[in-house]
Amino acid sequence: MSKILFRVAAVVGLSMIGATGVAMAANPPSSGLGQAWPNAADVSASPLWHAYVFTLGGVKYIQVNDLNGNVLGAIGTANGQFITLPIGAFSQLVSTPQQPAANTQAVAAAAPAAAPTTVYKDDTTQITATPMSNGTVMLQAVDTGGGGLSCDPIVCSTHGITSGN
Repeated sequence: MSKILFRVAAVVGLSMIGATGVAMAANPPSSGLGQAWPNAADVSASPLWHAYVFTLGGVKYIQVNDLNGNVLGAIGTANGQFITLPIGAFSQLVSTPQQPAANTQAVAAAAPAAAPTTVYKDDTTQITATPMSNGTVMLQAVDTGGGGLSCDPIVCSTHGITSGN
């Protein structure tokens, strides 16, 4: 009888450990941001880029890399609010609804070399990448969930945001 109880307890215990691993795997990791090849799933919407999502303290961090693993830039977002993170080769060229690209001279000096490509999109956030004629890449994050403040048309137009984005 004790052998049967031991086996049942062992099976239940192993099942619980397995279920915990599955539940933990469903959540994005909270470390690895800024790494070329983080230990996170590539959730890119485009085969031309890599996108990785991390969460910590209710904030979602999205990192965009090129195909060689070079970190281009990253944003943090929660409740419709965005912030550009100071990581990546083109962090100065990342714009969000609340924060335009920091290097406006580089933006003005280059023309888009290709149309913007959606790199990442979920229920609340979309990130596009636009290769520029000078070899840089502009990243733009927009709120797709309506969780942020309504955008003033003048502000939105100067940040490249159009109605419905």
